Amino acid sequence: MDKNKYQMLVQKYTPKENRLYHGLLAFLIGGLMGVLGQFLISFYSFYFSIPTKDASVFMIITLVFLGCFLTGLGFFDKMVSFARCGLIIPITGFAHSMMSAALEYRKEGLVTGIGANIFKLAGTVIMFGVVSAYFFGLLRYFVMGG
Repeated sequence: MDKNKYQMLVQKYTPKENRLYHGLLAFLIGGLMGVLGQFLISFYSFYFSIPTKDASVFMIITLVFLGCFLTGLGFFDKMVSFARCGLIIPITGFAHSMMSAALEYRKEGLVTGIGANIFKLAGTVIMFGVVSAYFFGLLRYFVMGG
């Protein structure tokens, strides 16, 4: 089979992606995640009479717990296959990546399995987050004049 014929077959059977649909779906699911986060902040502030700043910490803890819990039960992957970046981009995606690595390497032990591999996926996010925060902090320092 020649190269052109092979490329035509590949193009014919490659699934077509509806980027507009997936983009809108991720936007809506991400928006719902934001609404859920705001609901949790309001809930914790009202029912536990704590400041909004402290309630936002509890909201993050709750979303991380839910991401880990649903990953442990095997539901999060199914939800992500539907919602895509609407669930992966928020903090729930970070929790999912760490929990997935922990589940995958748990049979190798606490230190050489979970401890050595839990940040395998999330480590790059942490590293680039720290580097970009440092860079933008320096930029702000020099632009704003200290």
